[in-house]
Amino acid sequence: MIEIGIAGKPNAGKSTFFKAATLADAEIANYPFTTIKPNIGVGHVRVRCICQELGVKCNECIDGWRFIPVKLIDVAGLVPDAHKGRGLGNEFLDNLRQSEAIIHVVDASGSTDEEGNEIGVGERDPRDDVKFLYHEIDMWLYGILKRNWDKITRKMKAEKKDASKFLTEQLAGLGFEEWMVRDAIKGFGDVSTLDENGLMEFARELRKRRMRMVIAANKADKAPEDLMRSLLNIQEIVIPTSAAYEMVLRTAAKNGYIKYLPGDSDFEIIKELNEKQMRALEKIREFLREFGSTGVQETINKVVFDLLGYIVVYPVEDENRFTDSRGNVLPDALLVKKGTTARELAYKVHTDIGKHFIYALDARTKMRVAEDYELKNNDVIKIVSSV
Repeated sequence: MIEIGIAGKPNAGKSTFFKAATLADAEIANYPFTTIKPNIGVGHVRVRCICQELGVKCNECIDGWRFIPVKLIDVAGLVPDAHKGRGLGNEFLDNLRQSEAIIHVVDASGSTDEEGNEIGVGERDPRDDVKFLYHEIDMWLYGILKRNWDKITRKMKAEKKDASKFLTEQLAGLGFEEWMVRDAIKGFGDVSTLDENGLMEFARELRKRRMRMVIAANKADKAPEDLMRSLLNIQEIVIPTSAAYEMVLRTAAKNGYIKYLPGDSDFEIIKELNEKQMRALEKIREFLREFGSTGVQETINKVVFDLLGYIVVYPVEDENRFTDSRGNVLPDALLVKKGTTARELAYKVHTDIGKHFIYALDARTKMRVAEDYELKNNDVIKIVSSV
């Protein structure tokens, strides 16, 4: 399952975002360091199910929407100089190493200082919080490289190894892939000759490829217009977000007061409410009209599809009825990276099926596809194997 970290300074709304996305229990309070140990839960990406397009009825979607699970990790709040051990320090950064990407929850209202303490609305520029997280991760990576750099470079020269391959081996525990290291090395020439400034710049280039982020501009419901506009203009994917509003809507839907799916641009009231509840929901509706959604679901979708480049494929066993062996229609929707081949899909379904792969079939056209066929979004594929 894809793993996504939820990061940011204390009191920016990370745990509220996590709870709104997962409905998992997470302690939420209006003070720094509410989260000590990472909360782990299951969120979802939201996609149009292909059952209607194929003319079949599945039991896996809601009103034509398929929700595919992803793992969310809400880590402790980060304070300045965490890379030196302040706050929860490197424990926070270590928790991020297992994540494929990061949702950086930023207080877009500017109502908390760099350590998460409450200040007046608009008193802090949220762009500083974006830079601050980048800086802490850069310094963390730099520290890891610097500790062993002389030893690494001596060994690299002695063994005459390819720098990108060798450094990937050294950084494997941080989740680096060879393409990330190779790409980061471009422009540095012989990395073994880097001085401290060069090593710092190299750490920054590594972070850009490994720790990719979407910014959830949280507390957008009370953010001054000029702060929100300046945040939206940075060179990142930024989503105006109100995790608190999403929490209200999901709780109300769960308790049967409204009809609402995560990511909807509106909701339907289906049970009588008192005046206070109606006023609260009307305020949320105004936010939805302005921004199109609460931003929580959109943020998760942006990470998975736009940032990480995943697509959805549907493996089936019966290419005529689009079912598995038990007759379940479109039982599985898998998230796979763009460029995944038919044979690689077979391994994802089951290792034995991959090992004994014979061929794959496009269930829409009933035509065979090559084992190196690169899957497309919404492909429905039958894998034929000798097991």
